[in-house]
Formats: sequence, C-alpha cells, structure tokens
Amino acid sequence: MTEECHHVTALPTGLDGLVAMSLTSCRTFPRHAHDQYGVGLIVSGGHRSWSGVGRVDAVAGNIITVNPGEMHDGAPMAGTLRGWCMLYFDPTLVRQVLDNDDDAELTRPALDDPLLKVLIRQMFGRLMTAPAERLPVDELSCQLLGAAFSRHGSRTVPDRQGIPGTIARVRQRLDDAPQLPVSLSELAEMAGLSRYQLLRSFSRALGTTPHAYLLQRRVQKARSLIASGQALSQAALAAGFADQSHMSRAFNRQFGLSPGRYRRALAPT
Repeated sequence: MTEECHHVTALPTGLDGLVAMSLTSCRTFPRHAHDQYGVGLIVSGGHRSWSGVGRVDAVAGNIITVNPGEMHDGAPMAGTLRGWCMLYFDPTLVRQVLDNDDDAELTRPALDDPLLKVLIRQMFGRLMTAPAERLPVDELSCQLLGAAFSRHGSRTVPDRQGIPGTIARVRQRLDDAPQLPVSLSELAEMAGLSRYQLLRSFSRALGTTPHAYLLQRRVQKARSLIASGQALSQAALAAGFADQSHMSRAFNRQFGLSPGRYRRALAPT
C-alpha cells in the first residue's frame, strides 16, 4: 500500500466535541473502535467493513455510522479507491443535543437517508468556508444528530456482543488505565482463565486481541489529551506509549492521519 492513495483532510469545526475529516483512500483499516459517535457519507467508490451485525457494504450516497466502543474495520470494495467524509461527535455533545442522560446508539452501520446526506453535505460545505462560524455549525450538528437518532437510533445501548462477565472485567481494566503496562498473565488471572483461554475468549467477544484493544485505548486517550492542549510528547507518555513516534504510528493506523495534523485541525481559525 502506498501513501499516494491515502489522503486525509481534517477540518476545524470550532465546536468542542466535534471532529470532521474528509478521506480518499485505498487503505485497509484493521479492527478498531472509537470513543465517539461517527456519522459519515460515502462520496465515491465502495467501502466494506466488519461490524457487530456482520459484513456491511456501503457505496456512494450511503450513510455510514459507528457507536462509541463499537468494533469495526474498513476496506475498499474490489480494491478500488473510495472517498468518504466523517463527523465524529463526543458522547457528551450527543447527550446535550438529545437532552438525554442515557446512552443511545445508532442501530444501522450503513443506510440510505436523503436527509442525512443533505445535512452532511451542508456541514462540510460550511466547514470548508474560512473561517468556520460557530453558530451554523452548532445548528447543523443539532439538526444532524436529531435526525440521525430519531430515525435510526435507540435510547439505550444493549450489550450487543453478549460479552461474558470475565471478559468484561478485563476490558474494563484496559478501559480504565490503558496507560499502565499489563501482561497477558495478569489479565488471565483477573478473568480466572489460562492465557490461551483468555486470548481466544477476548478475541471472540470483541473481535480483536487484548494487545490490539489496549493500543486502541491508548490512541483514544492520546487523542483526548491532544484535544485538551497537551504537547504531543507529553500526550504520548501519558497515554502509555514508549515515545512520540510509537504514538504517531498507532494514531495514524487507527485514524488515518498523524497526531500533528489532528492537533492543527483543532486549532481555531
């Protein structure tokens, strides 16, 4: 895979809790999860992904969604270049917009919705104007989230993967302190399983290994620290990476852009 077929633009939004990215790529992304809600539009080509409901195909004009913590991957259909634009909303922002203290989920990872298509196009059209104005972005966010969750959402998130309690405890440990080192033996002891049993059960329940899941959580922690204003080197160490270069590689692999480009996209215009 060459980087010539992978281009990412992160757009400043001026709104806390909202990240906007436009991508054109032939890259295949490994299984991972975000700590945000994602709502996007396929603008060209086709995108194939694995999700909790099985394989999902999305083509130009389709809406794609993802919930916080929902494992998924992504690959171009038939090995061709595809383009898409994504909006990532922090759960706190979603709860504020929905005026709801409960968790909510988007129930379909790929769908056809002309209204959402229009709203996403309007949002990216607005964000590409310089400088982006806060009020219209705020209004479009409310309209988009309201439409998405009223038409394709549920009020509470079910345990969609039926994760066993032993594995849930291990996942909670990785969620709570991803920056702390941990061994497979420690996690297996926590679950009351052998190392092999833990590895097999964790992978079956979450679609990835404990180490891969830990790296994702570290990247998510680093993203949050960078968004709060920490220097890249400080964010790397606080998130549990050996150094900034290790963080950069993992960050790019998961989000498709470097931490530096992500930080510049958050800077006010």
